[in-house]
Amino acid sequence: MSKKVITCSTAPSAIGTYSQAISVGNFVFISGQIPLNYKDMTVMSGSFEEQVETVMNNIKNIALEADCSLNDCVKFTVYLKDLENFVSVNTVMDKYLSKPYPARAAVEVSRLPKDVEIEIDAILFKQ
Repeated sequence: MSKKVITCSTAPSAIGTYSQAISVGNFVFISGQIPLNYKDMTVMSGSFEEQVETVMNNIKNIALEADCSLNDCVKFTVYLKDLENFVSVNTVMDKYLSKPYPARAAVEVSRLPKDVEIEIDAILFKQ
């Protein structure tokens, strides 16, 4: 098995012992993205929907760096501090994705890095 590190300058850099993404064979595993501004690594303020858009843009940019698109995503995992925000997640994701939609799990958690409201990771499959 050969792993390739994916590094994207238009998404937040890793803030720990992980990579933004790893490519293995035809799969790309994107680490959890939170609403960070990649330019200055600050948490995005604004509405919850704007925060989800920041997360989706970060994932999209990493996918592009891996020669993929969001439509290559086969699985998202969404971590929410408040599951009541799930409808807003669907509203934003609908702007970024087309059918057939990827598989997805959503879980409510007690805390996320930098005390953000949302984190999303992704698995993509290169055609």
